[in-house]
Amino acid sequence: MKSQRRQKKCFVPLALTWSHCGALYRVTAWPDVRFECLYGEDWIETSPTEDALASAAVECDARAWAGYLEFVPAGVREVIERFGVARMEALQVIARCPELVNEVAETPALAAFVAAHAALRGTGGACWTEINAVHERSGIFGLLEWLGLPASRQTLNILQSLVQPDVPKRLLEPLRNLLWEPTAIFALQRMPAISDRDLARTCHALAA
Repeated sequence: MKSQRRQKKCFVPLALTWSHCGALYRVTAWPDVRFECLYGEDWIETSPTEDALASAAVECDARAWAGYLEFVPAGVREVIERFGVARMEALQVIARCPELVNEVAETPALAAFVAAHAALRGTGGACWTEINAVHERSGIFGLLEWLGLPASRQTLNILQSLVQPDVPKRLLEPLRNLLWEPTAIFALQRMPAISDRDLARTCHALAA
């Protein structure tokens, strides 16, 4: 009887692929984590827009993420898995700014502000190199100040109280404004767990 060789399965790191407005995007496997867009037959590195990342949230399902995250270090995977619709943004933040992984683990909502930094600061594009430099030079409080947030432990405590790390983009600017208002800070600090509804209600009350 001929001996049969056991066939070993070969697991290859996966890229996550999605489409947006007729264009095909992908993010390559860890540790490279390059965001690319298909032009003709070539994948070209790009910085996906907020809308493109929103499309990824719809098209990249749990099964696709499970295959991708299998090749991500356990500590980083645990952080990314906390996110839902903003998981791609969290991946981008941690990949572009690896020194922030512990900060995001402690304050997951911070990732939403970092991911949206171009819109919040009114810059023409992403500033990942500058973010890394600010954090290296001044730590988490320097980064909060760079993002236009109060550089205080109060700010971190309130962000850590948010129930969902996927802070809706429409609430980022109002929340940033709230954190400069003593009355709003007092109200938010009294909430042990702040839901999106609580946040929206507080924003509305302050604007009234």
